[in-house]
Amino acid sequence: MKIKAVVFARVSTREQAEEGYSLQAQEKLVKGYAEKMNFSLNKIFSVPESARGSQERKLFYELIDYLYDHTDIKVVLCEKVDRITRNFKDAVRLDEWLNEDEERQIHFVKQSLIIHKNAKSSDKFMWDIYLAMAKQYSNNLSEEAKKGMLEKAEQGWFPDSHKRGYKTVGDMGRRTWVVDRSIPDARFIERAFEMYSKGNHTLRTISEQLFTDGWHDKNGKPIYLSELHSILSDCFYCGEFIWKDKHYPNAKHPVIISKDLFYLVQDMLHREFKSGKYKKHSFLFGGNLLVCGVCGRAVTWELQKGHHYGHCTQFKTECAQKKYIREEKVIEQVLDIFDSVKIKNPKILEWVRKALIESHQFETNYHTETVTDIETKKKQLEKRLDTLYDDRLDEIISKEFYDGKQKKFQEEIEALTESVNQHTKANFDYMKLGINVFELLQSGREIYDKRLLPQEKQELLHFLFSNLKLKDEKVVPTFHNGFQVVAERAKKGDWQGRRESNPRYRFWRSKSYH
Repeated sequence: MKIKAVVFARVSTREQAEEGYSLQAQEKLVKGYAEKMNFSLNKIFSVPESARGSQERKLFYELIDYLYDHTDIKVVLCEKVDRITRNFKDAVRLDEWLNEDEERQIHFVKQSLIIHKNAKSSDKFMWDIYLAMAKQYSNNLSEEAKKGMLEKAEQGWFPDSHKRGYKTVGDMGRRTWVVDRSIPDARFIERAFEMYSKGNHTLRTISEQLFTDGWHDKNGKPIYLSELHSILSDCFYCGEFIWKDKHYPNAKHPVIISKDLFYLVQDMLHREFKSGKYKKHSFLFGGNLLVCGVCGRAVTWELQKGHHYGHCTQFKTECAQKKYIREEKVIEQVLDIFDSVKIKNPKILEWVRKALIESHQFETNYHTETVTDIETKKKQLEKRLDTLYDDRLDEIISKEFYDGKQKKFQEEIEALTESVNQHTKANFDYMKLGINVFELLQSGREIYDKRLLPQEKQELLHFLFSNLKLKDEKVVPTFHNGFQVVAERAKKGDWQGRRESNPRYRFWRSKSYH
């Protein structure tokens, strides 16, 4: 009668596989030994060279559990000691299993070593020596791996294995990062940064909007807010990375967003005030656009007797600025600011016009790509609906099943159609915003005060200003999207200078991965 046995095989590196220590080679050797010894192999546990340490340990524990669940198996076959364990903790587990039954054995084929409860002291000594050598090899391998990752980081390459929107290419040890264009993650990540930088979105509204656009996790659900926050906080996407608490500012991988956009978002993420959870009214200077010039917190608004009044959120406790201000006073100062940045030089105006056109092109590309993805999903659903209809006519499926599926597919198709319509409108709205910006820089308060709708006014304010600081009833603007350049030249009366080369003040977006 044959004795039952199991096999444990493992390859730790690709180099070992190339040198003839592959799983196939190990299994062939051990199977030949089993046949010679008249063993019956019940199961083979194989750890591939691509497995991580946690996967190796998981399979080792599966081996131990299997041995305890199948008490009729008395023998474990392995090529060498370092194939089954490289630490004393695992060796103790194996010793415990051996010492519970005198018939249990572990055969290390290449080393001609058999360990069991009553093994000779010389054999147990060799087992200890081999284990110590395996432990030393493992420690040295870990140390060399850490050195290799550190060297890779110093060369400008992030030494980890996963970043959403990217993939690694190349051979083991020489892998580099590239944007993964086979999935839409990079496009949505760029969009998330752009949306948050405008100041009128929360993490939740971004997650919900991008889910509508087609961005979801592997389970088809919206991106978790915690993951979205991690993405928006990760400098990897602007060409930097942090490894072992050290900042590497000059990474070599391709970027998805510009550094300017990333650090603008960081300022907004780490500001002291946060967006409110619920707004009963839509105020012109809401959405944290107007902030207290004393404590830096948001100015909140109230409707009293037909007028809007603003005050610091901490005016009753911490902040020294206690006074309310009427919205009309803020508007008048903003109109003065608009008049002050009117562009008088035709060349500068042409520069702004071209920058706005380029900015709109990136917006158009995003909408076009997203709509293409939505239309593809819509066609897939329509095809499924046609197949469902055919199956019903052929009586392959029941009427109840058809009705349920037909309703589900139809609702999904209608939702996708509505999403396409929303994108078309959004693209149109962005074009209109660009026109309003261009006309504002020519006409100042006239266009804002007389021609714009309330929603258009709010969008324009968020586009021009990072925030407006209120102190002693005076409004001080902080421009963004490049309008700081316009404001500075208007203040100095310098409309003849060269085109601004500082990338911090660009109107357009980084070309990133496109």
